[in-house]
Amino acid sequence: MTQGTTFENRTYEELKVGDEASLVRIAREEDFLVFATASGNHNPMHLAAYDGDGDGVPEAIAPSLWVGSLVSAVLGNLLPGAGTLYRHQSFDFSGHAQAGDELVVTVRVLEKLPEHEVRLSTEVRRAADGAVIVSGEALISAPTRKLRFDALDVPGLIVQRHRHFEKLVALAAPLDPLVTAVIAPEEPRSLGGALLAHAQNIITPILVGAPDRIAAAAAETGLSLEGVEIIDEPDHALAAHRAVDLVSDGRAGALMKGHLHTDDLLRAALRKERGLRAGRRFTHVFVMDVPGVPHPLLVTDAAVNIQPDLKTKVDIVQNAIDVAISIGIAVPRVGVLSAVETVNPDIPSSIDAALLSKMADRGQITGGLVDGPLAMDNAVDIGAARTKGITSEVAGRAEVLVPPDIDSANMLAKQLAYISHAEGAGLVLGASVPIILNSRSDGDMARLASCAVAALHHARIRGLTPEH
Repeated sequence: MTQGTTFENRTYEELKVGDEASLVRIAREEDFLVFATASGNHNPMHLAAYDGDGDGVPEAIAPSLWVGSLVSAVLGNLLPGAGTLYRHQSFDFSGHAQAGDELVVTVRVLEKLPEHEVRLSTEVRRAADGAVIVSGEALISAPTRKLRFDALDVPGLIVQRHRHFEKLVALAAPLDPLVTAVIAPEEPRSLGGALLAHAQNIITPILVGAPDRIAAAAAETGLSLEGVEIIDEPDHALAAHRAVDLVSDGRAGALMKGHLHTDDLLRAALRKERGLRAGRRFTHVFVMDVPGVPHPLLVTDAAVNIQPDLKTKVDIVQNAIDVAISIGIAVPRVGVLSAVETVNPDIPSSIDAALLSKMADRGQITGGLVDGPLAMDNAVDIGAARTKGITSEVAGRAEVLVPPDIDSANMLAKQLAYISHAEGAGLVLGASVPIILNSRSDGDMARLASCAVAALHHARIRGLTPEH
């Protein structure tokens, strides 16, 4: 219930046969995870990360008793409301709900009985087709005192951390290790991430930097450099060029940023002679593991293009779609963000968003579904999208978010990281090989996931990716 909502119960004396109340609830995958934890029912049919019946498609079917439990929200909040106590409930399960379904829960007074008992019909319907999926009757003790109360501020739950990143690492594990030139890994975080990915067989690192500083970082982390190739180049700008040479010579299939400025890395990658240009603009994407969000969330471009024009945004969107496909999102849903969800000539981002959506319709952007303009709420929340009357395959379900510029994209990514406790795996796309671009504050899991995303993307564009 929304904080600030005030409820008023109906006492036994106020209730009449035929009184009715309903609420609307959208079934979400995180609800099923909470139910699995609370009930102990870990049936994989209800968990989107698993294929519960072996047909090759994860189901995410709502547990029937979770659907039935929604009846108690109507009884406890609306009819009769506060003070209601259950005596009996019967259920007939005639259908199923899935994650994303909008459910309408209705109770109706059938009979008033002695001792303040009331018999009610109970049902849950799918809003999309009106099908009854749960029906039954409830017997309750109705309240005898009049009560009014504000909706309780129940704290939200962080269901699970890193589940998406752990899946990406597992997907990359069967691949041959991706030979990766790591530039200036001269402090513990950047070196530790590369060595962790090496230990898990995701990459084979070639370290380009100052050997003494690399050795000191290894000693600080307690990790071994045994068997790892090190190329001696203490100057960071030159180390970036040496790493690009490794790619140009066919010795490496990816670059990874260490303890150097991003400008030095990109300047080397974009050089005219033996550089890594591949026809599209270089663009950045964060693949984010956000607790409570049932899929990876991609945010782009948060690090490379400052004020992208429409032509650059086409590459930003296309590159993000390509990497989303690489990590197992078959048809990525792309929400192009603005402050509004309708085209406003005074808001340039809304115009760009509409043009990108139409370009995707006309095949100028391929591989995904693109919709915009969308405000942040109706891009990621089905309820918000439906409240605004927006119906599309993307609204409320976006897996890729495209803010208007680097300011808004970077702010969004950092809000997710520092307020929503997300982890971000950073990658630069558009080059001939993936460029792993971590933030200095990234932890081991983010760095490991960045390597996994790079390995999956590298393998897919070469036709080597295992089935997701």
